[in-house]
Amino acid sequence: MEWTYQLDAIETVAEALLEGLTTRTLIFKGDLGAGKTTLIKALVKAMGSDDEVTSPTFSIVNEYESPKGKLFHFDMYRIDDEMEALNFGFEDYLYDDNVWLFIEWPDRVENLLPEAVSEISITIKDNNSRTLKLSQNELLTQKPTMEHCKNNK
Repeated sequence: MEWTYQLDAIETVAEALLEGLTTRTLIFKGDLGAGKTTLIKALVKAMGSDDEVTSPTFSIVNEYESPKGKLFHFDMYRIDDEMEALNFGFEDYLYDDNVWLFIEWPDRVENLLPEAVSEISITIKDNNSRTLKLSQNELLTQKPTMEHCKNNK
């Protein structure tokens, strides 16, 4: 799925994005200033949370509550390597099916990520617009075999 949108329409894009997700682990890619944290703010709001969303650049992870479940927002920009992520317990978050994970700069921990993720790439078009692309990678075992057969005809 792909959207080109004006920044003032980000809440509408966030709602549409949530409807199309098949996983609770979202990785965000884009240049500095592309709007990864801004989109995450809109997603958290669309999930019904009243929490104030801030960038976890220095804290590495922020936690939010929503009616759709607990959310953990990671910013891996400042970590040096995957060992540093393991040292702060990153893997403990990865395999809890009851939480949402929003991960900025996922390339810093890519060997630790589960196979089932939703990748959101944001590209700057101009000062007021962005292009967002959603790619999803599901494990075959996450859906019944019959559903895969039906979808692959």
